[in-house]
Amino acid sequence: MKLALLQTGKTTDESISELAALYSSRINRYNPFETITLPELRNTKNMPVEEQKQKEGERILQSLRADDYVAILDERGKEMRTVEFSSWLEKSFMLPRKRICFIIGGPWGFSDAVYKRADYRISLSKMTFPHQLVRLLFLEQLYRAHTIIKGDPYHHD
Repeated sequence: MKLALLQTGKTTDESISELAALYSSRINRYNPFETITLPELRNTKNMPVEEQKQKEGERILQSLRADDYVAILDERGKEMRTVEFSSWLEKSFMLPRKRICFIIGGPWGFSDAVYKRADYRISLSKMTFPHQLVRLLFLEQLYRAHTIIKGDPYHHD
């Protein structure tokens, strides 16, 4: 099964970008993986939050395929230990879908339409992190989950 990380806005911190590329290439050794970066909305200074979420949500939904299994990263999602996440991922590989698409939204979260389209919600923590850092944290966990599934020596329990 293919995997994708859909994110809004570029990663502007070069060191985070380099590490994200490293983990993306490591994930690709286990599974076909791609990162899809949607452009940030422009002229949002005077745009109401709900309008920003709605417009961003439209872009996200246009980027999804009908047969995608959609897992959004959301603070109100399911918190899992790494081993639990790897088990969830392994079970998800058996779904009758062609791609699992993980989504990291913008600074205001997701629109109602994206929440409705989501098949699953994952929380990395109850804490709040900058979106660029969340990308790196999630990629590392996705890589770690693959090493657990394959029994490779990376994760120590």
